[in-house]
Amino acid sequence: MEAFDGARVLVTGAAGFIGSHLCERLVAEGCHVTGIDNFDPFYDPAIKRRNVAALQQHPRFRLVEGDIRDLETLRALFADTPFTQVVHLAARAGVRPSIAEPLAYASVNVHGTLTILEAMREAGCRELVFASSSSVYGERETVPFRETDPVERPISPYAATKRACELMIATWHHLHGIAANCLRFFTVYGPRQRPDLAIAKFAARMLAGETIEIYGDGSAERDFTYIDDIIDGVVRAMQRLEGYEIYNLGEQHTTSVLELVRLLERALGCEAKLRFTDAQPGDVSRTFADVQRARERLGYRPSTPIERGIERYVAWLREQPAAAASG
Repeated sequence: MEAFDGARVLVTGAAGFIGSHLCERLVAEGCHVTGIDNFDPFYDPAIKRRNVAALQQHPRFRLVEGDIRDLETLRALFADTPFTQVVHLAARAGVRPSIAEPLAYASVNVHGTLTILEAMREAGCRELVFASSSSVYGERETVPFRETDPVERPISPYAATKRACELMIATWHHLHGIAANCLRFFTVYGPRQRPDLAIAKFAARMLAGETIEIYGDGSAERDFTYIDDIIDGVVRAMQRLEGYEIYNLGEQHTTSVLELVRLLERALGCEAKLRFTDAQPGDVSRTFADVQRARERLGYRPSTPIERGIERYVAWLREQPAAAASG
């Protein structure tokens, strides 16, 4: 892979799960990275501060606390540093919460992305990698999901905002020449995963001897993708920015919720207590990535099967003080 020596990169959402891993990889590759994060209390901001604690000691990393919706903040960042690329990860995440708070999701995800695009246009920065989501595909019977599939019927506000961002980015590419890769992430997991996501939530409750709530009958399937594979895909997408493209980044393998529970039982060495409840609005029955385009054009090759990824996640979890106290 080509070296990044000397590249100046702005990463939004830098203190989050994916953002902190990406920033670590980029500074290791020789980039000068500025990260922006507003430490939104969607989940405990202390978790995000721990995510970037080591990074803040690195001479090629700078963290700015700010909101991507604030154009003046962004203008100041671009005036201070002539960024060669922007990796836009900041977002309100989550399907179910978006149904309860659609205005907040539209504000952060859509208005925030528009503000990033305008700041880039004004500053003359012309390379963008955007974190989209598999949720844009909605409920589909045909699998695996391909980038050419129709995506006109999202079933959650979160999915709709991500699709709206893809369309805005396509427009700024057409009007202003911003080269962009939109990456549709499929259920990312691994160390530092958000505590509200299934694997983290299930593991924490299992270690505490608490009951896991399963929405539906447990047959829903997800294409779980390990964080290292996602980061590799993002870095590869940064190295090939030509025009406007959309890429799926997934494992290209599905695992049901009940299969996931069994894998966690094996890795944690304890039995899960389950309670089944109604399926939730906005949830889809299956996600399944076709990654042929990313494989052929980016050289993306996910290499972490779910069994190995769960083992790595549990090994990391056991090193955390809260997990050690639970068992």
